[in-house]
Amino acid sequence: MTVYESAINRRSIRRFKQKPIPLEILRKLVNAGRMAPSSANKQPIEYIIIDEASVVERVFWTLKWAGYIFPAGDPPHGERPVAYIIVLANKQKSSSSCERDAAAAIENMLLVAFEESIGSCWLGAIDINKLTVILELPEHIKIDSVIALGYSNESPRVEVLKDSVKYWKDDKGVLYVPKRGIDDVVCYNKYSR
Repeated sequence: MTVYESAINRRSIRRFKQKPIPLEILRKLVNAGRMAPSSANKQPIEYIIIDEASVVERVFWTLKWAGYIFPAGDPPHGERPVAYIIVLANKQKSSSSCERDAAAAIENMLLVAFEESIGSCWLGAIDINKLTVILELPEHIKIDSVIALGYSNESPRVEVLKDSVKYWKDDKGVLYVPKRGIDDVVCYNKYSR
């Protein structure tokens, strides 16, 4: 599979098989993240791998899932993530551009996860205060995002965006994700919308 194929075929997954992910693969994802571009090469992004079942369970309750289709978007018991990577910004390393650095690192990790046949969901709707306590984070460490991980137990489908950006599920539970077409997002040599 090419990088391009991974980029256009990867979807957010919210239902997971309960098969553990080997630690070496989780470390591989973090390694891909750490190699992402970093503004002024300050490298403020750090990570916590969560794969211990009791901690995975505690992290789950700090997250909000798929607001457009709540509660149908919440992973049900028996299909929840088996691991997380918590993406952190170390404010002692850099106080600016952390969001861009984190986004680049996260996209690297999502693509490598897809290559490894691991489903992922990038989450930003987090109870930051509660998760900060669970992870025992010092003040200079800020939670940016959480990546939920597990072997996929669903196959979301892309559809052409028509009237709404809201993703939805059909009566069989299949998730559909509307995406704008390329001609709706690209201009040439000047903005022409």
